[in-house]
Amino acid sequence: MNGTMLQGFEWDLPANGRHWRKLAFLARWLAFCGFTAIWLPPAAKGNAGINDVGYGVYDLYDLGEFNQKGTVRTKYGTAAEYAGCVQALKRMGIQPLADIVLNHRMGGDEKESFRARSCDPDNRLRAADAEEDIVCYTRFTFPGRNGRYSGFIWDHGCFTGSDWNELDPDHRLFLFEGKSWAPDVDEEKGNYDYLMGCDVDVRNPSVREELERWGMWFLEKTGVEGFRLDAVKHISAAFYRDWLQALRNRTGMELYAVGEYWNSDLGALTRYLDRTEGRIQLFDVPLHYHLAEASRSNGAFDMRNILAGTLVDTRAQHAVTFVDNHDTQPGQSLESWVDGWFKASAYGLILLRKEGYPCVFWGDLEGIPARGIGSVSELRKLLRLRLYCAYGTERDWFDDPDLIGLTRDGSPEIPGSGLAFLCTNARGGTKRMEMGRRFAGRTFICAIGDQSPVTIGRDGWGEFAVRDGGCSVYVPAAGPLVKAWRLAQDVKRILGKKRMP
Repeated sequence: MNGTMLQGFEWDLPANGRHWRKLAFLARWLAFCGFTAIWLPPAAKGNAGINDVGYGVYDLYDLGEFNQKGTVRTKYGTAAEYAGCVQALKRMGIQPLADIVLNHRMGGDEKESFRARSCDPDNRLRAADAEEDIVCYTRFTFPGRNGRYSGFIWDHGCFTGSDWNELDPDHRLFLFEGKSWAPDVDEEKGNYDYLMGCDVDVRNPSVREELERWGMWFLEKTGVEGFRLDAVKHISAAFYRDWLQALRNRTGMELYAVGEYWNSDLGALTRYLDRTEGRIQLFDVPLHYHLAEASRSNGAFDMRNILAGTLVDTRAQHAVTFVDNHDTQPGQSLESWVDGWFKASAYGLILLRKEGYPCVFWGDLEGIPARGIGSVSELRKLLRLRLYCAYGTERDWFDDPDLIGLTRDGSPEIPGSGLAFLCTNARGGTKRMEMGRRFAGRTFICAIGDQSPVTIGRDGWGEFAVRDGGCSVYVPAAGPLVKAWRLAQDVKRILGKKRMP
């Protein structure tokens, strides 16, 4: 069956500590929707305590178990609840993916004094010739954990740089003594090794050893089956290539991994895939920007080019497609929200196509109440159509600047499968598309789009319609045997696969 990932959170979730329990409670329903994997938010204790979304990571070993940063639990709950959530998802045949943040540390416990060189923040390759004394919170002792799970102490030798100096009110960017930025990172700002906080030096042998030790501990402690890797454009590509392979070798697990490399340049993404020797997938950022532009162009975007220059069109086997996420939602630094009127079309393009591994955003599935944003009304039906209809050979009909379409001719192994999809960012209309001769005389009903049924001609072609600024999905009319088969599959799905370790 088609695989579908869910990003199981959004930025503005309430900090009530209930999210792990909520996801565990919803596991059966999420399996019914057709989700096969869920990207969970970062589980580690953050510098902002219960208000930390998880990206200001303080202690990777504290998953909500120790009284640190003013709290035992994290924003989402306790360590025990996290493990319970993982097990609940696995019982339903859903692969739990952990959000891993290894780029930086924040909220050090003690100050250290050492030498460093200031860098031009807009070109990090320009560093001052002379070193100066700085004082920075670079010593992490984790007193609340008191050596439990690991006695490793982080100090300034574990980091390459920081933008904080107690002696300097301007808090410039500093490259620490004896350090250099990693060469195999994104080339924005000359070298984009540094992002925030204390930048972890993954080329330090003791740091690499500790992070591998932590990775093994985390997998055994939680039972997760893969990773979403944060901010990979800022981390040595060689590190993740080797780190993932080491964990796979030691555990014997596949350990699925997808990285967040936030760059709209396709070349930057493919270079990273080459550097990591294909051991990771990447989110298709160029496609996201195309979808956002199409939603805001007032019909000026040429829909024939919606896939041009995207990862899914170039390296489909490494592409995780998405419409929006926690960084693009309103109020965030990378805000590039796909307008609501175009959301159904955008999701149709990633959920109904053959290529790419689609990731659905929690904020589109459940809404973003803190921002007054509702859910995408067509999304749940699109998920079910992906689950039961989006199979077989695909034909693209990207031959009009406004109105494009695709057809899938179904699979004999999936009763009732096959579909026709159209969308437009301007005026509606009709498009004649081929379904295949095996559908000759069959009636296709409009599952999304409120259009009249279409009867496929003897030649296997049909004339499908879509309204202005909308999308339509047509599927074969399902008889009682197909409905019974789908019901049986749903029952199996909600009873769970019980893939417990």
